[in-house]
Amino acid sequence: MRTIKIGEKEIGLKATPLALLFYQQSFGTDLIGDFTKMEKLQKDPSTFDTVFILKLAWAMAKAHEGVGKKFPDFMNWVAELEEFDISDTDVLNAILNEAMEGFFRRRSRTKAK
Repeated sequence: MRTIKIGEKEIGLKATPLALLFYQQSFGTDLIGDFTKMEKLQKDPSTFDTVFILKLAWAMAKAHEGVGKKFPDFMNWVAELEEFDISDTDVLNAILNEAMEGFFRRRSRTKAK
């Protein structure tokens, strides 16, 4: 879990299975599938999808709040943001790192004795 600041708004992010569910229910696609499309950036920077970054942040922010808590839908959440500086690499890295660490982490497994 981490906190980012977009404009003057502090947003908690949590990359959990709940974020995967919220993303799919709201956008009709798989978050991990959409995330892997970002790999094309290395070859073609024009494939950068700003809205995907916002959708990713929204799903993780909603997961941070938890189930049953009032949370705005995506359009209203974006409307609440005063600004979004796409050149702010600290915010972009924090969003992407939370996703990478939460969805793609490996845990060492030990054999039961």
